[in-house]
Amino acid sequence: MGSDSIDIAIVGGGIGGLAAAASLRAQGFAPIVYEQARALTEIGAGLVVAPNAGRLLRGLGVLEGLLTRAVRLDVGWEFRRWQDGSVLSSEDLESACRDLYGEHTYTAHRADLLDALRSAVPESSVRLGMRATSVSFDGEDAVVTFENGDRIRPGLLVGADGVHSVVRRSIAGDHPARESGICAFRALVPASHAPEFATRAAQTLWVGPDRHLVHYPVSSGKFVNVVAFAPTSAATVESWSATSSTEELVAEFEGWDPRLSRLIEAAGTPGRWALLDREPLDGWNRGNATMLGDAAHPMFPFFAQGAAQAIEDAAVLALCLSEHGPDVQSSLEAYEAIRRPRTTRMQHVSHGRSLVNHLPDGVEQRARDDAYAAGDPLTDNGWIYGYDPVDAVARHTFSADADRPPAFPLGTS
Repeated sequence: MGSDSIDIAIVGGGIGGLAAAASLRAQGFAPIVYEQARALTEIGAGLVVAPNAGRLLRGLGVLEGLLTRAVRLDVGWEFRRWQDGSVLSSEDLESACRDLYGEHTYTAHRADLLDALRSAVPESSVRLGMRATSVSFDGEDAVVTFENGDRIRPGLLVGADGVHSVVRRSIAGDHPARESGICAFRALVPASHAPEFATRAAQTLWVGPDRHLVHYPVSSGKFVNVVAFAPTSAATVESWSATSSTEELVAEFEGWDPRLSRLIEAAGTPGRWALLDREPLDGWNRGNATMLGDAAHPMFPFFAQGAAQAIEDAAVLALCLSEHGPDVQSSLEAYEAIRRPRTTRMQHVSHGRSLVNHLPDGVEQRARDDAYAAGDPLTDNGWIYGYDPVDAVARHTFSADADRPPAFPLGTS
C-alpha cells in the first residue's frame, strides 16, 4: 500500500503513539503524531519490557538501541515475604525466557523506551505543542480541534492520548473512574546509594498486608526503580507529576524488612498517584476514529503490561490497515475484534492481582505463598508472553473468510 493512501493522525506522542507511528510506517503508511508537549519527553520511571513487547521492538529495529540502556533480567523474578524478605518464589530468566518466547525480559526507564521508538519516526512526522481540546464528528469523519485553533480532518484518527483521553470521550462518552483505594509511589534510587540486594538484575516483588513493593535496576544499572502500593487517601490524585515525601513512604512500610527502609530512604522525593478503577469499554471505534493503549484500556500495573499492550495494539492496527487497504471501517472493526478481548482479560487479571498481593497474614496468605512456591509464572502466563500479532491477524482473517489464504506468514513477529 502506498504511504499516501490514508491520511492518519495520531493524537498523543507517548509510548503508545510513537509505537503506532513506527508500526504504521513499517507497513508503508505516513502517519502524523500530534503531541501536546513542547518536547517528546517521558516522565515516570521504570517499566518491564516483557518478551511480547521485546519481539515487536526488535521487529521495528529499535530494540538494539534500547538495549544500550536497558537491563536484561537474568536473576529473574522473585517474590519475597514482607516481614523478613524470605524468598517465596524465584525464576531464572536467563535461558528459559528466550527458549520459550524467543526474547529475553528487560527493564528500562520509560524515557529510554520513548527515545528508542522515536528513532523510528522522522521529526517531520511529529507536531509538538499541539494540545487536542475536542473531537467532533461530521458523519463518519472525526474533526480534531487543537488549543491553538488549528483543525484537522484525517482519514483515520488514532487516540493515543492516555488515561485522560480527549479522543476516548468523543468515541465512548464519559466513563467516570472509581476510587480503587490504592495509592502508588514511584522513585529512582541511585545504584551507588541502594542496598546491594536491590541492584541485581532481578525484578523483586515484596508482598504483605494491604501493600506491596517492586524494585529492579534500570538505565544500564545506574538506578534502581522502586514502585510501591499502599492504601490511598482522599487527597491523592491521578497524576504522574504529584509528589510525596521519603518520610511518608517509609512510614507506609513501617515494620517491614529493614532493608526496604534503607532502599526507600535513598529515594529522594517519590512520586505519588492514585490508581483509579475503570471498567473495560464496550467499544473502541466511532466512524474513522479508534484508540489504543491507556486511552482504550487503562489497567492496573500489577502485570507490568501497560506499555506492552499499547505496543501490541500498534502492531495489530498497522497490520489490519495493511490487510484491508483503504477500507478504514473494516480495518478498525478487525482491530477491535482482535485486540479488545485480550486487553479486557489483561484489565481483569491485573485488577485481581491487587487482592492476591495484599492478603493479610493467615490461611489465605499461606495458601498463596504455597502456590507461589509451586508455580511457574513464566509458563503459566504464556498467553501473555507468547502473543503474536501476525498470527492473531492471520487467524482473524481466516475466521472471517475461510476460503482466503492468510495475508501474513505465521510465526513470531
